Amino acid sequence: MKKTIKLTKRSAIIFIILFGLVSLFADMNYEGGRSVVGQFLKLLGSSAFAIGLAAGIGEFAGYALRFVSGSIADKTRKYWIFIIAGYTLQLCSLPMLAFLDGWELAVAFLFFERVGKAVRKPAHDAVISFASTHTGSGFGFGLHEAMDQIGAFVGPALFSVLLFTVKSGTEIQTYRNGLLLLFIPAALAIGITIIARFLFPHPEKFEIKSKTPELSGKGYSRPYWIIVIAAGLLAMGITDFPLIGLHLKKTGAFTEEAIPLLYAGAMAIDAAAAIFFGFLYDKIGVKALAGLFLAEIFTAPLVFLGSFYSIIAGMALWGISVGTQESILKAAIADRVPTSKRAGAFGLFNMLFGLFWFAGSALIGLMYDKMGVYAVSAFSVAVQGAAFVYFLRIFRTERKI
Repeated sequence: MKKTIKLTKRSAIIFIILFGLVSLFADMNYEGGRSVVGQFLKLLGSSAFAIGLAAGIGEFAGYALRFVSGSIADKTRKYWIFIIAGYTLQLCSLPMLAFLDGWELAVAFLFFERVGKAVRKPAHDAVISFASTHTGSGFGFGLHEAMDQIGAFVGPALFSVLLFTVKSGTEIQTYRNGLLLLFIPAALAIGITIIARFLFPHPEKFEIKSKTPELSGKGYSRPYWIIVIAAGLLAMGITDFPLIGLHLKKTGAFTEEAIPLLYAGAMAIDAAAAIFFGFLYDKIGVKALAGLFLAEIFTAPLVFLGSFYSIIAGMALWGISVGTQESILKAAIADRVPTSKRAGAFGLFNMLFGLFWFAGSALIGLMYDKMGVYAVSAFSVAVQGAAFVYFLRIFRTERKI
C-alpha cells in the first residue's frame, strides 16, 4: 500500500518549501535569461519598440491563456499535469535563444516561455493557496516568493559574473554561452516538481476550510474586482526590464556587465519585501497592499530621469513592487475566492493583468522611441496614481460587507 504524507501544518510548510526550491531554480533559469534578453535582442538588431511590443504580446498571451488553464484546472483538479507541462515548456524556451541568429525568431521563443508560464501558473498558485491555509496566506505566499527571488537574484548575478569574467570570443557568443547554461537549473526545477508530485499527489486536500463562502452565482465578489482592476492599471504603467536594460545600455548609466547585477539586486529586495509584506498582510490585512501601489508610482521617474543613485533607488522600488505582486496580491485574491473557483480566479486576474500590461508595454515602448523618457515617466505616474486611488475603494467596500 502506497504511503502518503499526513497533511498537517508541518507538511504544508514542507510542501511550500519544495515549491520554493522549484521556483528558485526556475527563476535562475528565466530571470537569468530575462535580465539580458533586451541587450541580446539589441545585438540581434531589434529596436526599442519591437522589444516593448514583443514583451507586451508575450505577457498578454501568457496572461490571457491563464484564464483558460485555470478554469480547466478547477474543473479537472489535474493540477500536476498543468504544473509539470508548463514548467517544461517555459524553462526550455530561453536557453533555446542561444541557437538563434535573428531577433524575429527569438521573439517566438520569448512567446513560448510566457505560454509555458501561463499553462502552469494558475494551478501553481492554487496549490500554494491550499497549503497556505495552514500557515496564513501572507506567510505562505511570502515564504514561497522569498525563495523564488533567491533564484531571481542568483540567475542574473551569475550572468553578470559571466559577462565580467569571460572576455574571449565575441560579445554575442558570451551571451549565447550563458543562455545555454540555463538548461541546468531547468532540469533541477523540473526534477523537484516531479518529486513533489509523488509526495503530495492531492494538494487540494491541504485546504482546511475556505475562508470565503461559496458564491451563489458564477461571478466573483466586489472586493475581488477592485483588486483586479487596480492591479490592471498598475500593470499598464509597469516598465519591463528588457526596456530598462536597453535604456541603461544606450545611456551608459551602467556598464554592460553591471546591468544584470542591478536586476539581481532588485530581485534580492523582492525576496525581502515578500517576507516582510507577507507577515504584514497576516497582521493588518489588505492595508498592506497599499505599499505595492505607492512603490510603483515613483519607479519610472527614478529609473528614466535620475542619475546613478536615483536609478538604484528606482530599481529598489521596482523590486518591492514585484515582491508584493507575487506574494500579498495573490494572498488577497485567495482570501476572497472560494476553493472551487480559485484557479479560475487567478487565471481571470492574470488575463486582465496581462491585457493592461500588453497595452502599457506597447505604448511605453513607442513613447520611448518617439517622445523620450519624460513622456514614459509621465504616463507611468498617471496610470499608477489612478491605480492607487481606485484601490482605496476596497476599504469602504469591505466595511459594508
